[in-house]
Amino acid sequence: MRAATIQEIKQELAALKPAQVAELCLRLARFKKENKELLTYLLFEAHDEHEFTESVKEEITELFDSINKSHLYYAKKTLRKITRVINKYCRYSQSKQMEVGLRLHFCKQLQDSGIPVYNNAIAKIYEGQMKKLESVLDTLHEDLQYDYRRELERLNAR
Repeated sequence: MRAATIQEIKQELAALKPAQVAELCLRLARFKKENKELLTYLLFEAHDEHEFTESVKEEITELFDSINKSHLYYAKKTLRKITRVINKYCRYSQSKQMEVGLRLHFCKQLQDSGIPVYNNAIAKIYEGQMKKLESVLDTLHEDLQYDYRRELERLNAR
């Protein structure tokens, strides 16, 4: 089966009645947890981006608290899980400012956690987040760039 293009789907959805669109959305939400999470974000949380960002930061902090620091293998696995969570929420929001805030929070939490960042695998995770942070930071407004770059400099000075 060939998947339809976004344009074709958009045209077909425009031709449907609102009740049919709602039924399709509910059916889509039944199949995959990520679809249900995206619909939840769009319906209930997208209107207050700041509150959503704060709740995601709390979730990241809780995940950092649960890291097994005695074994670097498990710490690395948990760090990758955290980065997947960040990537997922950034896809949901599509807000560059939120993405910068979450990635900065991740880097701060990693430095504060006591996990040795010099470890090769963990250093790659940290550097990957820093690269993503820099690339997203370049797309923001100049005033926001200035503020976030100051935070980034404080983070690198640690």
